[in-house]
Amino acid sequence: MFSYYGSKSKIVNYYPPPKHGRIIEPFAGSAKYSLKYFDNNVTIIERNKQIFDIWIYLQNATEKDINGLPRLIKGDDIKSLNLSDIEKDFLGMMFGNAGAVSPCYTVSSFGDYRLRGDSLGIVAKNIFKIKHWDIINGSCFDFPNIEATWFIDPPYQFGGHKYKFGNKNLNYSELAEWCTSRLGQVIVCENTKADWLPFKYLTNRSDNGANHHKQKTIEAIWSNHKTNYDNVQMFLFDAESQTE
Repeated sequence: MFSYYGSKSKIVNYYPPPKHGRIIEPFAGSAKYSLKYFDNNVTIIERNKQIFDIWIYLQNATEKDINGLPRLIKGDDIKSLNLSDIEKDFLGMMFGNAGAVSPCYTVSSFGDYRLRGDSLGIVAKNIFKIKHWDIINGSCFDFPNIEATWFIDPPYQFGGHKYKFGNKNLNYSELAEWCTSRLGQVIVCENTKADWLPFKYLTNRSDNGANHHKQKTIEAIWSNHKTNYDNVQMFLFDAESQTE
């Protein structure tokens, strides 16, 4: 629905499909896995109140609401628009810097609709997908341990410092214990530098992040179920070059 730092939009198809009719996505962000399998019973959990509020706005919006928002061009000042604060926040995620962790209120070249196309129209056509979701603001550690497909994409051990509640807020030993104790199917995302679970190589990718530099990422996966990546040999790589 919106651009977000660490989003799995380009690699979501690499992850195993859900084995359960219920999906729980802690550390939700832009919730790309849940969006791919939207017709399941979905719960997303987001601790950042500003991002949570954007999700609630979208869940309650109509196609007409979204299509009625202005199409913006590079340099537009979103704060100056005659809109509600939550509409400005949503547009700040849509049209600000690519891959940001919070709204950016000056439209970048990334957000210019003349170059990017009608991204608002795409959102409008897809908001039906989230109408039945449970969207929770809070810590995922307070959520009951129930049988489901848990898609867990936390701030990465090395590179997750940009989030409001980033890697400095996490004890990764405790996170590992929490992940491995979840009931059902558990899929955990990370970078191959991480050592808090026995992660397997998933894929290489290069993104344009919020600073518009090409960022090399070597993505990894851990799951309590067999995956296609269990026997894939790790490629040699420069660990110091990795970012989330």
